[in-house]
Amino acid sequence: MSRVWKWNRPVTVREVLEDLQKERSIAYTTVMTVLDNLHQKGWVRREAEGRAYRYEAVSTRAAYAAALMNDAWSQSDNPAAALVAFFGMMSEEQREALRDAVRIVQVPETQKPTGPSEPAEPAERTEPVERTEPAEPPENPASAQETDGR
Repeated sequence: MSRVWKWNRPVTVREVLEDLQKERSIAYTTVMTVLDNLHQKGWVRREAEGRAYRYEAVSTRAAYAAALMNDAWSQSDNPAAALVAFFGMMSEEQREALRDAVRIVQVPETQKPTGPSEPAEPAERTEPVERTEPAEPPENPASAQETDGR
């Protein structure tokens, strides 16, 4: 999956094979089987091109990671404590990335209706914008880790 995500375009078994063979010896049929398994699990879609297929990721790596984090957090019996513990594990660089992300999802509140003597002032919004959830991750993240880098 990492190759498919990295290239961010439809790829053939041959392209993935040639890239992997720069690092280690691997059989064409192994790469073909892994990509076929990823297709069956819904991680990639494929389109026929001649006698071969081109495989493309169904969602981004970021969307998949977000879905995993959301799933883990939603299973906590104390979500606030889970977040505090998670933030405590973060490096300063990760915390800065989190602050940037929070700034991105915050938007100014629309102007409140005003009476005749009140000036219209935009209010600062502190709660995140409601978003749709990312696509659900495939059934078994463990098997995805086995294919990471292929």
